[in-house]
Amino acid sequence: MKCFLKKTLGVCLIGLGVGILMVLLLPITGWLILIGLIVIAVGFMWLAC
Repeated sequence: MKCFLKKTLGVCLIGLGVGILMVLLLPITGWLILIGLIVIAVGFMWLAC
């Protein structure tokens, strides 16, 4: 069950990061894009564990 929750959280983080990138690419701002990429990377790290 714990592994399932970690994978669910990882997928949610990846979705959040992609959403941030999709919405915030309208006004192209470097630090917002960086936040989106970091959230995606953290999501993939959660999935890998």
